[in-house]
Parts: sequence; structure tokens; C-alpha cells
Amino acid sequence: MAITDDGPIIGIIGMGDMGRMYALRFQAGGHKRIYVCDKPERYEELVEEFRGTSIHPLPSGHAVSRLSDLIIYSVETSAISSVVAAYGPSTKLGATVAGQTSVKLPEKVAFEKYLPDDVDIVSIHSLHGPSVTTEGQPLVIIHHRGPIEKVRLVEDVFRSFKSRYVYLSYEEHDKVTANTQAVTHAAFLSMGTAWRNSASYPWETTRYVSGIEVVKVNITLRIYSAKWHVYAGLAILNPSAQSQIQQYARSTTELFKLMVEGKGEELSRRVWAAREDVFGWKEEEEGGVRDGRAPILLSEDVLDQFSLGQKPEKETQRESPNSHLSLLAMVDCWNALGIRPFEHLDVAGTPVFMLWIGVAEYLFRSRQLLASAISAGLRDRVHRPEDIEFCVAARGWSECVSFGNFELYQRRFEETSSEF
Repeated sequence: MAITDDGPIIGIIGMGDMGRMYALRFQAGGHKRIYVCDKPERYEELVEEFRGTSIHPLPSGHAVSRLSDLIIYSVETSAISSVVAAYGPSTKLGATVAGQTSVKLPEKVAFEKYLPDDVDIVSIHSLHGPSVTTEGQPLVIIHHRGPIEKVRLVEDVFRSFKSRYVYLSYEEHDKVTANTQAVTHAAFLSMGTAWRNSASYPWETTRYVSGIEVVKVNITLRIYSAKWHVYAGLAILNPSAQSQIQQYARSTTELFKLMVEGKGEELSRRVWAAREDVFGWKEEEEGGVRDGRAPILLSEDVLDQFSLGQKPEKETQRESPNSHLSLLAMVDCWNALGIRPFEHLDVAGTPVFMLWIGVAEYLFRSRQLLASAISAGLRDRVHRPEDIEFCVAARGWSECVSFGNFELYQRRFEETSSEF
């Protein structure tokens, strides 16, 4: 493959949010020739949008594949097989092909089946959404086929992103993304669905206005502000993700049953055991610095300064205790599956995953807060209806994923997101 003095010709097949972000970042990084395409009906729109730039829309993926030295498929995971089947045979001799899908098993199968043998495969995945800065974020690079020089080519092309390169295999990628994203998404999807079904939203009540509740609410809104297919592909097409989402629903259900049955000793034993196994703090110990790592979230006093609304005067209202079922179930799920979240955070943690670990760590670090959550789960009736809705929502999302039904997933997601 001959690379010109202007560098490799970059091709992007799929100009959704991520494809468009990639094209703009490549242009900002000084790449002179970037060929892109999307569905035929979007061709004229793209021509008009990028007129006078180094981004050149073409009528189809055939043209992009024939001209480009590095071709990036930026399409939904559910569509990767059909798109590669259509355009893969047109790939330029000696070119390098990458995919930007969130689940790599279908991508690997499609590339091996439909790409010519004289084409190299060095795939990628930016572990963040299109609205997040690329700087400092993990960018997975998968060297699947071809000489090591092709990996250097990909590294050079993405240099302007200032991302942190993480080198994995296809199989390692799917395991890591399942561990860092699948259950996290399930927890917040369940949270949003529970709010919708109960017609009770945190920003409409003074019950949840500060502390870790603010973090939980903001992450939920962020999840639901994205497009449904971003999460559906990861959840449904990644076998590791499916088993984890099922375990999260199981943990939620089992802990909630212990609460309503009043089995305090069994509930306490299970929660404190999960604390020790996941975070390394024994029941009698106050949580502190872990393996030299400072806590992710700020102290309670500082965190409580961030508010969704105005609390009533303290002398007229005492805050109700909260079971934090979503957090107890998360740590219980990690423990049941043998997941050590900090290890995955170091490898390829996303911003949302980091905050979710931080929220869980915040609760489990304090013996007083955790004991209060256990007590509330057993005795408090104020939050019990919301815990019921959350439990039902978690089971509903788990069943949706186990059915492998994208249409049902989209419907559940959009029914909730439309309320925010």
C-alpha cells in the first residue's frame, strides 16, 4: 500500500454521531483526505454540510472502500454484517480495515467472512460517546490481522485524538466492555424506568436533592439522552453482557426479598461480605485509601453542596433513610460474578463507569452509611414503593435482553426517555 506525503487516505462508512465525530477530529488533526458515506438518501445532505472541507462525502461504501488506505466501519453492531457484506469485497488492495462497534464478536465474524484475504484488520473502539472529549479517554486497538506496521499506522492516524491506547483482543474487548458498561447501563436504565412507572421524578421532590443522589440522577439522564441502539447492541449481542445483566436483576430481587421478609442477619451478612470482597474493607473497618488510590468522589460535606433543589429547613424535616437498593445490588452483582471494578477501570473504564464505581465506593466506604442503608431496607416504608418499582424494572430489562428483541428494547428505552 502506497501512502502519500499527505498521509493515509481515511475512509469512514457510517456518518452517525460517532462517525461524524471521527471525521471532524481527523480534519482538526490535519488529515487532508477523508472520504465518508452514509445511507444513499443522506448523500446530498453530507455534501452540503462538508462543502469546502477536507471531508469528502461519496455516494456509497464501494467508493470509500476503493479509495481509502484506512477504512473505519462506524455502524450499529446489529448492521455490521450486512454492511461489510455489501462493501467489504470492494476494499482497496492492502488497505487496513477497522470497526467502531461496541460489540466485537459480530464484527470479527463479518470481517473474516467478507473482507479479502489481502486486507489487514486493526480494529478500534473509543470507549465514550460522541459528546465526550477524546483526550485522555481509552481507545481500544485490536491487532487482528496483518503486520505490526499497520498498528503503528492506526496509532498515527488517531494521534490527534490524544486518547489513551489500550491493546486488547476481540475477546478481551467484549469481556472488558461487558464488565465496565453492561451492568452500569442496566442499573440506570432500571432507575429511569422505575421513575417513569411510579410517575415520581427526583427533581420534583425534596426527597432526593443532594449527595450521591445528584450523581445517580445525572448519570441516568445522561444515559437516556443518548440513542437506544448504543446500549442495545452491547446488551443483546455480547454474551458476557447478557449474563451480567441477568445477575444484576437476580441480585436486586434477592436483596429486596431479604428486605421485605425482614431477614436482617442474612441481608447484613451478604452486604458486608460483598463490601470486603469487592473493596477489601472488613466489616469492622472504616473504609479508607485503597491500594494507594484516593476515593473517586468528594467527601460527603462537599458533595452535599451540589443540589437538585432546596431542602426544607432541617428543624422541620428529617431526611428519610434510603436503602440504596441499586447500589447494594451492584456491589452484590460484582461479587457474585467475581468482577473487580477497579481493575477494569484502570484498563478501559468509561466516564460513567468511573462515576458509578465512585458512587458505590462512597456508600460502602462509610460503615455508618452502609449500616443505615441496610436498616432502611429492612424497616423504612417511605422508599419501599420505589424499591418495588426498581426491582420490577431491573427484571424487565433483564428479560428484554434475554429475549434478544431490539424492537422491545427500543420501545422500553424511548417510552422512558420521552418523559425526561
